[in-house]
Amino acid sequence: MPDATIQPLLDALQFSPDNLPLRHHVGGLLRQAGQHQQAEELYREGLRRYPTDATLQLGLAEAYLALGKTSAAFVVVEEVLSHHADLGSAHLLHARLLHATQQPDAAREAYAQAIQLDAGLADAALAQELQAAAPRRVPASGAAGFDGPTPPSTPNLLGLEKPRINFADVGGMEAVKEEIRLKIIHPLHFPDLYKAYGKASGGGLLLYGPPGCGKTYLARATAGEIQASFLSVGIAEILDMWLGNSEKNLHQLFELARAQAPCVLFFDEVDALAANRHDLRQSAGRTVINQFLEELDGVSASNEGVLIMAATNAPWHLDPAFRRPGRFDKIVLVTPPDEAARASTLEILLKDKPLAAGVNAAAIAARTAGLSGADLKAVVEGAIDTRLRESMRAGRPLPIEQSDLLDAAKLVKPSTKEWFATARNYALYSNEGGLYDEILVYLGVKKPGS
Repeated sequence: MPDATIQPLLDALQFSPDNLPLRHHVGGLLRQAGQHQQAEELYREGLRRYPTDATLQLGLAEAYLALGKTSAAFVVVEEVLSHHADLGSAHLLHARLLHATQQPDAAREAYAQAIQLDAGLADAALAQELQAAAPRRVPASGAAGFDGPTPPSTPNLLGLEKPRINFADVGGMEAVKEEIRLKIIHPLHFPDLYKAYGKASGGGLLLYGPPGCGKTYLARATAGEIQASFLSVGIAEILDMWLGNSEKNLHQLFELARAQAPCVLFFDEVDALAANRHDLRQSAGRTVINQFLEELDGVSASNEGVLIMAATNAPWHLDPAFRRPGRFDKIVLVTPPDEAARASTLEILLKDKPLAAGVNAAAIAARTAGLSGADLKAVVEGAIDTRLRESMRAGRPLPIEQSDLLDAAKLVKPSTKEWFATARNYALYSNEGGLYDEILVYLGVKKPGS
């Protein structure tokens, strides 16, 4: 509970939530009073209204540091520094974080930068600690005096970003976009309406389909659509040879996403991490899956405000437990782009390239049915290779002609055919509950709604 002197200010802030100076002041008072958890909530609410305010960001990072959430604090401070490299207070907090994580050399450098920018930030106690701290030395395996094994690794948490693309940059996929809007965008924009129906923001969405069709790009655009953080996770960031460390890595990634809510946490090639437990002979793989399920259920902490997206080329290999309500309960097929989406994709791929007059992306799109986004990139690369050869002979850069693109399109075969051949068999013979009906509709085997 905040003390009696802060409560009236909190009441005033609730009455006037857009009062930015008041929010700065109250946040500072809460931190001074040791109310770091409440300070975190206050700063995060403020950043939903003012997402680029450096004072709110640094206040949040201070709260994270006090709560021991150093990974999340690093992410916030590094984002501030990327936009405000001349902000001394950001360098000072960076120095404290580096010192807290036993990186004395980098901490001294950050502290020196802070003082150079603003001499009034001098902190005698921190300076003394930095001076006394010896540089951290990590002996190589087998070195004298080092008897133990190499310490377990920690997950790579540097993949957190704020994407600048949004749904306007994604051609087609309207049905998928609508599912995403219902899952996270509308709950954030209309929280009272969703609460009236007992619906919380967040949840799980599984994108499946042939490779090269833009599943990862769509997930990144989702984060950009709501100006949310985006954390892309591959299997290398989680799996570890040390017993129990993979589960720890997975938990830390979820914790980072929760700390950055609203956040899109994206698992690429999730079938490698969430394979059917009946197919696993080693118990270690099963414990990772169990940890994954616990994190999806929000056993240790709420996932509200976190959209958990995943992509796979083989949804039939996933453990069925992942498809239960509250987990990846929405499974959406991402197909190769239609003609309009292909034209849009080609326009993006040809942007800033030397083009001859008369190059018509729509006409090329009409000749490339069935090609994925990756296939279309191969078409453009093939046309560029042709022009490069001609330009070398001519001794000057020649523009890409319509004929170059059409000739290249003839050489590129749809890379999705093999996937659809496999998917068709699963949709026809292993389609419990109509899970893969979308595949049959797309292939024309089944009519929509039948």
